[in-house]
Amino acid sequence: MKPYFYLSVLFFAFTTILPQSLNAQNKKEKATTVSIQGEKFLINGIPTYKDRSWNGFSIEGLLMNSRMVQGIFDDLNPQTAVKWKYEDTQQWDADRNTNEFIAAMESWHKKGLLAFTINLQGGSPLGYGNKGWINSAIDNKGALRPEYMKRLEKIMTKANDLGMAAIIGIYYFGQEYQLENETAVINGVDNTINWLFQKKYKNVLIEINNECDIKYTNAILKPERVHELIERVKSNKQNGYRYLVGTSFSGGKIPNENVVTAADFILLHGNGVHNPDGITDMVAKTKNVKGYKPKPILFNEDDHFNFEDPSNNFVNAVKSFASWGYFDFRMKGENFENGFQSIPVNWEISSPRKIGFFSKLEEITGGLK
Repeated sequence: MKPYFYLSVLFFAFTTILPQSLNAQNKKEKATTVSIQGEKFLINGIPTYKDRSWNGFSIEGLLMNSRMVQGIFDDLNPQTAVKWKYEDTQQWDADRNTNEFIAAMESWHKKGLLAFTINLQGGSPLGYGNKGWINSAIDNKGALRPEYMKRLEKIMTKANDLGMAAIIGIYYFGQEYQLENETAVINGVDNTINWLFQKKYKNVLIEINNECDIKYTNAILKPERVHELIERVKSNKQNGYRYLVGTSFSGGKIPNENVVTAADFILLHGNGVHNPDGITDMVAKTKNVKGYKPKPILFNEDDHFNFEDPSNNFVNAVKSFASWGYFDFRMKGENFENGFQSIPVNWEISSPRKIGFFSKLEEITGGLK
């Protein structure tokens, strides 16, 4: 063979094979893993907000988050889907919603946000209340709907690249009634966890269901039995790894002993807690529940703001060493610019309320690069 043949082979190797190998290695290095050590969250083995304190209170190991549950929202009921049309196009567009979510993620992260809650069955697209719409990544037998999961995959990939964690909620009381029986509910949990394993995401915390003590039709999703699903997720180990899992109760409620004992982390909601001292009290009472051992306490829904005040729910959570989650919805009479839960969503930091939260978040965390 002539020398130029060998040169061409070497040129191909250096310009094609080697870059592909390096790209694959870089992609592997970008993998984000969330874990727990005692009361602290870690990302890629390092405590979150490492060495960071605010006003004398350590925030190392906290996981500041926001309720972004509508990232993969759609309405499969054509009679109600028209409610969610965008003002500029007069049409609803599920892919546009997800793409705009992804476009905004980096701006949230820079302000110090390390996690967001996203639900397979969303939340009320009006902020509160449910009536007629059908929004579920899980069908009536517990199978996953591919179009929803494609949208979730896009969000999870971006979160993985940014070093963010996703709190993935599987069931929501406004949509869970569509599943035909308990077997379907269990199928939905198993299929979700196995999908995550298949996609190799490790930047995940699992919330079995949003507010297990509200209006669920299936007994296994109610407070007395939901620990069975928590244990089921914990028992599903693949390649030596399992997902961290818990569930939430409604605003102001303290979790039951069975949930506190079984869960890897404790999810609390601050809705209805109008006095910030109530947040302090919730954390203290949770630690006094029989079966509690040191583990992270995380608020992932709180619709109280007043971020300019020296005392508010966010601040009191931090002082109690509990992670805090912002729940932003459009109240009656408010315009399109408001609300991370109300459809259609403007995912940008666009309203005075959002600016207030993210400014306080940046003040407390110092922001992120």
